[in-house]
Amino acid sequence: MKTIISAIMMVMFSMGMHAQNRLENAKKEAMENKELILLSFSGSDWCIPCIKLHKNIIETEDFSKLRSDKIIVYINADFPRNKKNQLSSDIKKENASLADQYNPKGLFPYTLLLNSDGKVVKKWEGLPSENALAFSKEIRDLQQQQTR
Repeated sequence: MKTIISAIMMVMFSMGMHAQNRLENAKKEAMENKELILLSFSGSDWCIPCIKLHKNIIETEDFSKLRSDKIIVYINADFPRNKKNQLSSDIKKENASLADQYNPKGLFPYTLLLNSDGKVVKKWEGLPSENALAFSKEIRDLQQQQTR
């Protein structure tokens, strides 16, 4: 019985640790691959500009290439309101912690480009005015500047 309880506790602990360390993991990956971190604060089921940001930029092939080309590590700090879209308590806590640190005004959407130390390189308040291609190009250019 002790073994089963211990195993359950270890699984729960490791799952919680993973969720609480998304930013720390992103920093390590960004450091290893000379990437930037794109941190997006969104309300996926209530914020119209957030929904447009995801549809018109985040879900595009141009943005996907930023990830596959090792230009960025992407973190979405989502704050859904509908009951059916609620996140795990660990992710909610982590998103709240990220908001306390990077988005204390509670802006939505709010997108930050961070270096591997977590320092803000660029901010977008609201829906970026660029299309997906221009948005991706700007990030590529900033990443190249950071690696020089």
